[in-house]
Amino acid sequence: MKPIIEVSHLSKKYRLGERQAYITLRDSVSALLKNPFQQFSAHLNPDEFWALDDVSFSVNQGEVLGVVGQNGAGKSTLLKILSQITPPTQGQVTLRGRVGSLLEVGTGFHAELTGRENIYLNGAVLGMKRHEIKAKFDEIVAFADVERFLDTPLKHFSSGMYMRLAFAVAAHLDPEVLIVDEVLAVGDAQFQKKALGKMSQVTSQGRTVLFVSHNLTAVRSLCQKAILLDKGKLIQHGDVEHVLNHYNADAKTQLEKSWDSAATAPGNSEIKLKSAHLKPHGTDTITVATQLTLSLQFWNFMSKAKLNISLVVSTVDGQVAFNSISPTQDCSEGVISCTCHIPSNLLNDEHYRLRILVVHDRAHIVASFDDVLTFEVKDTIREAGWQGKWVGVVRPQLDWSFS
Repeated sequence: MKPIIEVSHLSKKYRLGERQAYITLRDSVSALLKNPFQQFSAHLNPDEFWALDDVSFSVNQGEVLGVVGQNGAGKSTLLKILSQITPPTQGQVTLRGRVGSLLEVGTGFHAELTGRENIYLNGAVLGMKRHEIKAKFDEIVAFADVERFLDTPLKHFSSGMYMRLAFAVAAHLDPEVLIVDEVLAVGDAQFQKKALGKMSQVTSQGRTVLFVSHNLTAVRSLCQKAILLDKGKLIQHGDVEHVLNHYNADAKTQLEKSWDSAATAPGNSEIKLKSAHLKPHGTDTITVATQLTLSLQFWNFMSKAKLNISLVVSTVDGQVAFNSISPTQDCSEGVISCTCHIPSNLLNDEHYRLRILVVHDRAHIVASFDDVLTFEVKDTIREAGWQGKWVGVVRPQLDWSFS
């Protein structure tokens, strides 16, 4: 039996500052029929870069493939090409089945239409008949838990509601291939557990899942195989444990990142990350007793916005240590700067990653930045007779009293 997904020498070239237009499926098919073997020069101009560079792999029916890699690795570009949202510069993708995608919140949905209307719209896009969608309708609504808001335009949904409905539609309308991006992390713990259970059920029915996540624990539990991308190149492909071990071994301390131009910075048309800096107080080595200061700068392209910054600190395996959100700030267009302090005697000795979410009006996630910074906390405090590692991802110093 042939693989359900075959990716052969896939490459995607972007120009710095260029906005990638979304294209229709008809446009993709038309371009492919005109020149199915088109090749482009590998030469890059100074303002161009390869988001994907000669990537090849295959996925068999019923497999769950994890896709891992740091920001800028090419994960989202790969998924957009597989979902036929954007065309490749060169190479070929063969899909032998209907694809349901859950990428950025809102992709494939119309904000002015109601939840009910969007369910039927998405089903039609997947090629389903109205009676087929109707047969699944109640199950989708129950899974998403949005019955009260079913006839409300999606522009009034929170990011969590949006994501729950999008996942329910993608998972229940019987695609042969289900593509799920990191957007799953928007949901609360209960919904994440339910979503992971649904993906397991989907694969038990012989369908295929591509799962992109920084939660390596979820990748381990769900996937049999994985691929590791780095700067557009395929670094590893094979057994999930082997790939994740390689990924974790490459986790390096990076306490500072900055971009000189909004054209090259990560983000979108509303928010882009300008800089991130994690500074330890009074030392070059971060220990459990070190206080840390996180400084962030963003380009804000919204004229008026009520913004919160959400900080998620996780281990390299994706286990969340804590999540903290800033007070709401009224922001006009321009550069936003903010600072927060991570207290000493909180984190255990471990490698950590920082994820930053920018939230509008306490409900709508307008930008998400994964693996913004990475750092290691070391333990220099050893009680007499104790040389082992403390359990847990946090080890706060609490006030104790004896009597």
